[in-house]
Amino acid sequence: QNPKTSTTVKQLVAEGNAGELQKYFGSRMEFGTAGLRAAMGAGISHMNDLTIIQTTQGFCRYLEKNFSDLKKRGVVIGFDARAHLSSGGSSKRFARLAANTFISQGVPVYLFSDVTPTPFVPYTVTHLKLCAGIMVTASHNPKQDNGYKVYWENGAQIISPHDKGISQAIEENQEPWPQAWDDKLIDSSLLLHDPYATVNKEYFKDIQKQCFHRNINKETNLKFVHTSVHGVGHKFVQLAFKAFDLSPPFAVPEQKDPDPEFPTVKYPNPEEGKGVLTLSFALAEKDGAKIILANDPDADRLAVAEKQESGEWKVFSGNELGALLGWWIFTCWKNCNRDTCAIKDVYMLSSTVSSKILRAIALKEGFHFEETLTGFKWMGNRAKQLMDQGKAVLFAFEEAIGYMCCPAVLDKDGVSAAAITAEMASFLATRNLSLSQQLKAVYHEYGFHITKASYFICHDPKIIQQLFDNLRNFDGKNTYPKSCGRFKVSGIRDLTTGYDSSQPDRKAILPTSKSSQMITFTFANGGVATMRTSGTEPKIKYYSELCAPPGNSDVEQLKKELDELVNALEKHFFQPEKNNLQRKTE
Repeated sequence: QNPKTSTTVKQLVAEGNAGELQKYFGSRMEFGTAGLRAAMGAGISHMNDLTIIQTTQGFCRYLEKNFSDLKKRGVVIGFDARAHLSSGGSSKRFARLAANTFISQGVPVYLFSDVTPTPFVPYTVTHLKLCAGIMVTASHNPKQDNGYKVYWENGAQIISPHDKGISQAIEENQEPWPQAWDDKLIDSSLLLHDPYATVNKEYFKDIQKQCFHRNINKETNLKFVHTSVHGVGHKFVQLAFKAFDLSPPFAVPEQKDPDPEFPTVKYPNPEEGKGVLTLSFALAEKDGAKIILANDPDADRLAVAEKQESGEWKVFSGNELGALLGWWIFTCWKNCNRDTCAIKDVYMLSSTVSSKILRAIALKEGFHFEETLTGFKWMGNRAKQLMDQGKAVLFAFEEAIGYMCCPAVLDKDGVSAAAITAEMASFLATRNLSLSQQLKAVYHEYGFHITKASYFICHDPKIIQQLFDNLRNFDGKNTYPKSCGRFKVSGIRDLTTGYDSSQPDRKAILPTSKSSQMITFTFANGGVATMRTSGTEPKIKYYSELCAPPGNSDVEQLKKELDELVNALEKHFFQPEKNNLQRKTE
């Protein structure tokens, strides 16, 4: 019943434009563990009023089946500031339609009255003991996209088999229920609650448990610049600084207010490096700030840059910031816990494609480190399991600039990470140390971990399949490569098929998934490289790392070796020219 999308469809029918109609109606968006992520527009392959109603109807029925007390506990729904004029879709509208679906079935809904960071939804699920949470956001995707992210009652993103169960329930509930389109009904309903004020108060109270140097924060002369890249982060990072008794950061004026057009950046993704930070650098130079903190548009990720003595800006990779935050959070824990026995219950986690620096710190310091599959859904669920067993999960991170620094949120959280990073920088400044100097100190202490990651863009699923099939049948049927250029392959783990050459039974320990491609190569020189497909974008990504034991400080030699390994990987395994792959462009 959305006039804009139905007009689009009627027009295409009148024109007899079968090609475009095929694009819109050829296949339904797939509901996976990441929920939905697609462009806004008409048809079942896009995010629009109808597909949101259908998805929520399926999700509602699935929750009714799983929770006898759903009508007592309810769900939370949050949204970002995305909007798409030509199809009339927006995150707020989708959130209201989803709320209407639940309320029509007698389910209480905690719908935020304004935009919020993604981490507020898992926080609310846990804090209010709700059955589930929905966040309408496409995070840092291009402006025409939107998404529908789902959390379970444990406060973590869903994992299998919930995705399959919800997907099936969507298939079974496609016809909109009688009042599905009339979202005005929710405004007078007693089942509608607004958690905005409560959560804003409680969240900032909870993250203060990670504040250990309030006096230093009050006194520091260090200046920070913050950008929310036209997303929702501005207000919340200001409040996080206030909760830590830090002076507010300078906000990049052109980017501080939510704007669905993202007018000043090509991609609203701070992971893309310096291009997104141009305005931040200019403001920092003007105001004499040494450190830049950048959130992505839904404020669940954080990028950090620091001005070096040379005058250059260094943008830390996700792995480098993970090393710094891991060191910092453990140091703060150690200072508060003099009982040496407590360390046996301390854990840190990272995803399998992230740097193994936490493993090196854990080995030397005596706490536990675990790796999980890629994505915070795995780390969040594992953290909850460990916490339920009485363990302390201090920190989890992934190289894609995602950090979980606070046990109150079982997902990545760029708001708490911003305040904790600012406190760490302020503390180091009292020792006359920069973040870059401290990073070097961490590597000297625990061994250098040099990483390099990038991606190729490929819109053709057939080519992607062919590329990975080729790696599995490299020297004849069912044989993986024995070398990559001059680099000898010493081990293979294929998490698509479940093969691991290093295990006695040749079976991988981490869970496998046939629906996504992921192969890890270990090389005789100690290097590790993983190739995988992205769950939310048309990308084939790679991640590589060379680790050296403590004491080996020939960093330049390590970097050179890793560069050569990555070049060989691109040339022999990706074969970009042959496969028509588009390189990541700055």
